[in-house]
Amino acid sequence: MADNYLEKRYEEVFGAGAKPSAPTLPARKSLETLLHRNRSFRGYDKSYEVHLRQLEAIIAVNPMLGSAKNRQCLRFHPVTKGPESEKVFSCLHFGGAAPGVPLPFPGTEPEAFIVVCSTVGETPSVCIDLGISLQSMMLKAVDMGLGGIIIRNIERGRLQDELGLALEPLAVLVIGKPAEKIELVPVHAGDDLKYYRRDGVHYVPKLTAEDLTI
Repeated sequence: MADNYLEKRYEEVFGAGAKPSAPTLPARKSLETLLHRNRSFRGYDKSYEVHLRQLEAIIAVNPMLGSAKNRQCLRFHPVTKGPESEKVFSCLHFGGAAPGVPLPFPGTEPEAFIVVCSTVGETPSVCIDLGISLQSMMLKAVDMGLGGIIIRNIERGRLQDELGLALEPLAVLVIGKPAEKIELVPVHAGDDLKYYRRDGVHYVPKLTAEDLTI
């Protein structure tokens, strides 16, 4: 084949001087963008149904994560809309820092969950693994256009019995299409850090990087 055949053929078709354009790559979300969107949502759009394959895709990040002593002791039980979903929701407690606000509001209850258990007892190492896993799964959900919240205030024994699990739940990751607006508010050390709601917006005070650096 002659040298520059493809370039010459391209010019014959599209005109002299024309050059093939570089392929357009999909826009990449920066880590900062994902972190900023990764808020703790308590209200969800019930017209959007989360499917099992989506929860499985979120769980699938775990084999790529670090684990203390590489024990990989966490196990995951996905739950989609249905009788199991109602059982999970009944065992969760939302909005502990805002006791006067009934969260989630009626009509915005979540319907999809990932129940996280462990094959060994709860230790500091297990809790570190748990934190890494939950945050990573949350970021994956955000990358998929969803949102969620990590719930540790759960009725563990009752949830285990309701779902017939052989392992005790350590946490529940709520997944859905967010139906509320959340804004971060920069504050400084010594300021009130309790989140609050005003005019339908959920505000979350966050210390600045300067205040966090010692």
